Amino acid sequence: MKTVKPTDSTTDIIKVAITDDHVLYRAGVKTALGMKKDIQVVFEADNGMHLLNMLKSIQPDVILLDVQMPIMDGIATLPEVKKLYPDIKIIMLTMHDEHTMITRLMELGANSYLTKNSDSEVIYEAIKTCHEQEYFFNTLTNKALIDGLKMKRQGDSVMGHDVKLNEKEITILRLMCEEKSTKEIADIVDLSPRTVEAIRDKLKSKIGARSTAGLILYAVKHNIIEG
Repeated sequence: MKTVKPTDSTTDIIKVAITDDHVLYRAGVKTALGMKKDIQVVFEADNGMHLLNMLKSIQPDVILLDVQMPIMDGIATLPEVKKLYPDIKIIMLTMHDEHTMITRLMELGANSYLTKNSDSEVIYEAIKTCHEQEYFFNTLTNKALIDGLKMKRQGDSVMGHDVKLNEKEITILRLMCEEKSTKEIADIVDLSPRTVEAIRDKLKSKIGARSTAGLILYAVKHNIIEG
């Protein structure tokens, strides 16, 4: 009987950096991720300044970034990393699930937000999803974004004006809110992934959003998706 070798889906190694001032937490996460064949922890840092110095020589695909650290915390570090290395995905870590904080960090460019008591499999899933699809939304982030919207009904620059979207833009925005990947959206609307990315960038410019989080807030406010 002829055997068929399974397709190896772990050929692409995702390079990860862990930035946290707690040595034991870093060690625990590193050990857990070390069990995954498609993950490589390339370095550790104990504060934002240390991270920025390390990034000068090594750029990971994904950074796990603690919110509260001495010298330079995650809130100050996030926009600096995004400005210097916009392609690096950043997953914020904290002991707290404060919705206002989650909303603020997502608007600053965070690709996901996890509490530090998250299971190692959840951290792994978040890393994989952020690397492949840019964002990892979960119940925590979704509720925070919607609650944040309700608190900001008076509007800011992202939400403060109405724009006219065509049918294709509305469809793509809805699919983005349903957490579809660029490839999945492209298949559904019968466009190339590159065209979908161009429409997504145009949506950000049109609406005034700095991130996908801003697009979701706009979609909820304007009843494009149900909040």
